Amino acid sequence: MTTAHPFVAHPHRTLIGLSVPVLFSLVAEPVTGLVDTAFVARLGAEPLAALGVGTIALSSIFWIFNFLSIGTQTSVAQHLGRGERGAAADTTGVALALAGVFSVLVIAVGWLLIPAAASAMEASGAVFDHAVSYMRVRLWGAPAVLVTIVCFGALRGVQDMRSPLWVALLINGLNVALDYPLIFGFGGMEGFGVAGAAAASAISQWVGALWAVWLVYRRLGRPGRFQLGGALAMLRIGGDLFVRTGSLTLFLLLGTRAATKIGAEAGAAHQAIRQVWMFTALFLDTFAITGQSLIGYFLGAGSREQTRRVAVVVCQWSLGTGVVLGAAMLLSTAVVKQVFVPESAFAVFGTAWLIAAVSQPLNALSFGTDGIHWGTGDYRYLRNAMIVATAIGAVAIYLIDERGPDALTLVWLATALWILIRAVLGLVRIWPGSGVWRERPT
Repeated sequence: MTTAHPFVAHPHRTLIGLSVPVLFSLVAEPVTGLVDTAFVARLGAEPLAALGVGTIALSSIFWIFNFLSIGTQTSVAQHLGRGERGAAADTTGVALALAGVFSVLVIAVGWLLIPAAASAMEASGAVFDHAVSYMRVRLWGAPAVLVTIVCFGALRGVQDMRSPLWVALLINGLNVALDYPLIFGFGGMEGFGVAGAAAASAISQWVGALWAVWLVYRRLGRPGRFQLGGALAMLRIGGDLFVRTGSLTLFLLLGTRAATKIGAEAGAAHQAIRQVWMFTALFLDTFAITGQSLIGYFLGAGSREQTRRVAVVVCQWSLGTGVVLGAAMLLSTAVVKQVFVPESAFAVFGTAWLIAAVSQPLNALSFGTDGIHWGTGDYRYLRNAMIVATAIGAVAIYLIDERGPDALTLVWLATALWILIRAVLGLVRIWPGSGVWRERPT
């Protein structure tokens, strides 16, 4: 019964209690990436450059399959709201089967295309060799990565946010522990260099995946027979989210390309701003993920009143967090300039940074409403909204005179416009009488 759910009596406390473990699980991977970078940097510039090529290429591939997590989380949450635990287990089983099929394809196709991917990233000579070696070793962890993201979606669907955190800590902690002996050698064993870093990641991912599957089995039970209809529905979700993710990535690439064309100073300043902006996104994503589960649960239970409350609370906390993050960016301007921005780029940094900071509340609402629409299963609307925002933002970037003194400022104004359109379209969909507020087929 929905009245027994803790959100009904303590909405804000429940949202924060569920969101904090999500935040730490999201932060764990970037921290481990810094440790990997620190170890490989001791091998020299070429292995470090190869690590950058390999991680970007593989992360982009794995990101494509994030729909397995999003679709599983929403479906499990809605089934749980209806009291259909067996159906939730079946959905998870379908997603795991798809993860297995896709991982085989990733390994088979990836093994052949890895050299071409490294070349496309402008890797050559020793950097090319190290990058190919890194990607081919880490590719064997692909099944574990896809299985884990399905399991994380299932666990978050049942509002178990702590188990993914513990699994993430295990994966990343084991990765760090294996880095030194596999990269440099230990106890008479010769190290494998940058390929050792890949092996550390693959081994830790397999260990984490096995634990995650066990946790899901304990929570939901054994899935029933494979359902073709469920697989087709998951693939449709994948199609919508693939287009959405592609549109999002395209806009970010266009912004980076424009900043680079303006000049080296603008490119350096843009990179510093973008890295901080991406880090703040981790905080905003926590409310999206948590809101997705709560929306799905109450929508599945047929409680539109509580669904509305979740939407309001998610937007409140998202907006408040956006204000805090924007203020923190403004207060840390001097520190960011000194640490991340070359002195030659100071002149073009300030106004662009100000725009990025001031737009954080809008950015927060775009993330929060994304989570709400994930929870309702409104994937097609999210796809179309991102296409519209990216099309308008791309035109704005195209119209920028890259020779002008304020060119980088205009790039970030175009980015703020892109964010504004996403936030407005997200809010319009959840306005009373549409989207979340009306009964939706599930």
